[in-house]
Amino acid sequence: MDGLPQMNDMGSLPDLGNIGGMPDFDIPSPVSRMPAHLPKRAKAAIIVKLLAGQEVRLPLVNFPEEMQVELAHQLTELRYIDKHTLTSVVEEFLEEIEAIGLSFPGGLEGALKVLDGTISPTTASKLRSNAGFSFTGDPWQRISDVDISRLLPILQEESVEVGAVLLSKLKVSKAAQLMSMLPGERARRVAYAISLTSGVSPEVVQRIGISLAAQLDAQPSAAFEEEPPERVGAILNFSSSTTRDGVLEGLDETDRDFAAQVRKNIFTYANIATRIDPRDVAKVVRTVEQDVLIKALAGAAGEAATSTEFILSNMSKRMAESLREEMATLGKVKESDAEEAMNAVVAGIRDLEATGEIFLLTGDD
Repeated sequence: MDGLPQMNDMGSLPDLGNIGGMPDFDIPSPVSRMPAHLPKRAKAAIIVKLLAGQEVRLPLVNFPEEMQVELAHQLTELRYIDKHTLTSVVEEFLEEIEAIGLSFPGGLEGALKVLDGTISPTTASKLRSNAGFSFTGDPWQRISDVDISRLLPILQEESVEVGAVLLSKLKVSKAAQLMSMLPGERARRVAYAISLTSGVSPEVVQRIGISLAAQLDAQPSAAFEEEPPERVGAILNFSSSTTRDGVLEGLDETDRDFAAQVRKNIFTYANIATRIDPRDVAKVVRTVEQDVLIKALAGAAGEAATSTEFILSNMSKRMAESLREEMATLGKVKESDAEEAMNAVVAGIRDLEATGEIFLLTGDD
């Protein structure tokens, strides 16, 4: 074409035919992508989000409130995490978990929970007092562990609104027990107040919990595990019948109500006929040696003799006849020996009751 240079007029071009002879160039390999630099709080939020996505329930409620708030803030600030960063965070988390040798609970309440049963209640109370009674955990957890006998006075003395919050935070079974102990009118008012608790804010519930926990901590520690009627009843259970009858007669004159409570906690050989299920007699007779059982059966007199007949009537006919023969051979048993043998039978029954193998009947059964 006119005006355009011909191919042979373009000058010499590089020889491309021998491309294999071109010199080698050092082409760098792709640079590994570095994970994003994140603070530990953000990494914690990533782990929580990852586990929540796997439907793993995390006990975040046990964290201090400020930590829960910070975690929520981190979750709201994060938008997108690439897969490489996620893998790096998970690997770091697993390394830290595997490196943990021993963990300790945070705060005084956590420490006291670990030491529960190994230090005295007085020491625990003193530690809380010295610390100014500040909670790092959930005060309702401590309240839920308290015996019903200590919660009842609070439920009776506090306002019905506070009582409603208290019952709402306890396990249903425990709340039901407490409700049943309230007078009818008080129970109805508390029940109605529960219907109004939906509008109570979490902050108010937390403050109520801390206040109630402080009240419980201010209560003096009990010197004895059992109530007075239980302690007196336990002593009289193994006293001679003469001593027992004399003490009860004296208590009737001094404090009839207390005497009635003591009687409810007394279980003697004479009570076997009315408080032992006939189906449990076989278990009872196996708790003592046969020679001790024969002494108890033969030595029982008065009201106690009814229990002897009850025992013999609720075993096999052959065994009952054998025991009757041995009782006749034994003859008259000294009163002290009979008391000792009957107490051994009672002790065996108490052991069975303690292990849950049998249950003593009450007047309502």
